[in-house]
Amino acid sequence: MRLTRQARTVVFAVLGVVFMTGLAWGSVPLYRLFCQVTGFQGTTQRGDEAPGGVNHKIRVDFDANVSPHLPWSFKPENPSETIDIGARDMVFFTATNRSDKPVTGTATFNVTPMQAGKYFTKIQCFCFTQQTLKPRETVRMPVIFFVDPKILSDPDAQGVETITLSYTFYPVDSAARTS
Repeated sequence: MRLTRQARTVVFAVLGVVFMTGLAWGSVPLYRLFCQVTGFQGTTQRGDEAPGGVNHKIRVDFDANVSPHLPWSFKPENPSETIDIGARDMVFFTATNRSDKPVTGTATFNVTPMQAGKYFTKIQCFCFTQQTLKPRETVRMPVIFFVDPKILSDPDAQGVETITLSYTFYPVDSAARTS
């Protein structure tokens, strides 16, 4: 059976739409996987336990931001710490709902400099998890992490003396938005 020119055009157009839809649907998970494997754009790694300290220290700064549409205050309990590379560490961030109603937010993060992202490993984190705070409620949120000792042998990470872990909280739904 031979297709006419018009039928071939229709088939190719439909295949193109199916391909583009599949690409759009799969691009976010594929990009996230790529970033996690390579540390691209400061994406951190996930781990279960730290390998243990290697007698070398690095400074980690903590940054906290809140969308103007979220009526929260959010800050690290300590703005920075000097930690042992390879050792497990825990820090806390504090969030307060300044409104008179329950509000749900979720946090995104990044690590700078970007070449340090693949060595910054989180064991436990509140990021990408919805946090609902009652009116005027304050909560402490832990982050458990370590810096992989492999950072010391990476020529691209040579000279990295400070890593910044930055979080930004956003409202989850439009009901949380304030003008």
